[in-house]
Amino acid sequence: MERLPRAAIFIIIGVVLFIIVLIKSAVVIDAGQAGVLFKLSDGVELENTYGEGFQIIAPWNDMIIFPVRQLSISDRMNVLSVNGLEVSVDATVWYQPEYDKLPYLYKEKGRDYVNEILSPAISAAARSVVGRYTPEQLYSSKRDVIQAEILDEVRKELESQYVQVNRVLVKDVTLPEKIKEAIERKLRQEQESLEYEFRLTKATKEAERQKIDAEGKAVANQILSASLTDKILTEKGIEATLKLAESPNAKVVVVGSGDSGLPIILGNQ
Repeated sequence: MERLPRAAIFIIIGVVLFIIVLIKSAVVIDAGQAGVLFKLSDGVELENTYGEGFQIIAPWNDMIIFPVRQLSISDRMNVLSVNGLEVSVDATVWYQPEYDKLPYLYKEKGRDYVNEILSPAISAAARSVVGRYTPEQLYSSKRDVIQAEILDEVRKELESQYVQVNRVLVKDVTLPEKIKEAIERKLRQEQESLEYEFRLTKATKEAERQKIDAEGKAVANQILSASLTDKILTEKGIEATLKLAESPNAKVVVVGSGDSGLPIILGNQ
């Protein structure tokens, strides 16, 4: 087998080295990600955040890639209410690193910034907010208020920390079983009391309505009685007698008059 020319050997070595350098230099950043360049000469490049796509770097440098789309973290925390009772809060937080400040985040907080700063901030905010309320308030009508206040507290904790918190969702607040049962009994009693007051109010209004209706009828009867004289009654009786006499189904027999002076009508078919 003939030996390869020395020039060919150098060419092969050069091609291999070129491929190695190309592999080390080519970086692909996927959608929803961004890169921070670490230079061997002077450390993190703070001026630039590298966006998604194909990037070429020096082979002795390193590209650290972070997800920059919205992410979420869920945690279940045991905190104390305003009266010292332990409450379990199950919360989810949506967050994302600040794109333009990504190099600073990496330089000051490192890759594991979620455990370094985000989780402690969430726990501190939950303790601060839940500690303002009683178990009854936590269990009933304060859920939306608590979410908003935890969000404000987390944002304060992470101010100038290069992490943006978008939303907080409190999925569940778990109280000690005895406290929960006592609160449910109290809520049932309050509901029953409200229902009883409603029925009582309804009955009172109905009684007032009937009283007003009866008083109105009494006044109307008094007015009617005062206006009915004997002459008017006689005239009305004559009118009624004439209408009855005009009926085709009636046979009229007049035999004098009654006590009131009106004719007496007998017989019909």
